Amino acid sequence: MDSGITVITNPTVSVRLTSTISSFEANKRYNRGITIADFKGKLEMVVGTPASCMELQLFSPTDKFIQKLDDNEALLGSYPVDDDCKIHIIDRSGAQIGEFSDLSKVEKFEIPDEVYEKRTDSVRSFMKKQRVGRFNEEETAKKEAELATREAEEKAAAAAIAVGNRCQVNVVGLPIKIGTVMYVGTVDFKPGHWVGSEV
Repeated sequence: MDSGITVITNPTVSVRLTSTISSFEANKRYNRGITIADFKGKLEMVVGTPASCMELQLFSPTDKFIQKLDDNEALLGSYPVDDDCKIHIIDRSGAQIGEFSDLSKVEKFEIPDEVYEKRTDSVRSFMKKQRVGRFNEEETAKKEAELATREAEEKAAAAAIAVGNRCQVNVVGLPIKIGTVMYVGTVDFKPGHWVGSEV
């Protein structure tokens, strides 16, 4: 018997995903017409938990628990899943939180510098052939000369200023102020010669 009621909803839903093995939250969009079993298969790629070890919990947009998504044959859209709802994935495989983000457990490929230097298929080899970055001696020498010139100019300008001299302080957007030089020299937090004043 046809009741004459038609339900029209968006075919996709945007949900927030959290899990017991990750501290991150992901925002994803899924088709409401997929089964929970297929949905779990898609979640494997997001959270890293095998579909067979997942337990799904549905929360409202305000993080209030609604129900479990426990019928693998049911459609995602048959549950009250709306945009911005949270689906929390509980991992029953025994994995610990942060297990997939702990880089100390990842085996790394390491090569001694002298062996890497001899390789012809490396980034360093390519940069040398193309004379890029630090392997472009002319550009490096030019930058070093410019830096030395700028440093000499700054040193000469700083030598002409003495502590106790009166100075004019110009700051963009503020009125000009008259001050007293309190420091002339280099600092440990940044290169170059500095002049400090009190206004």
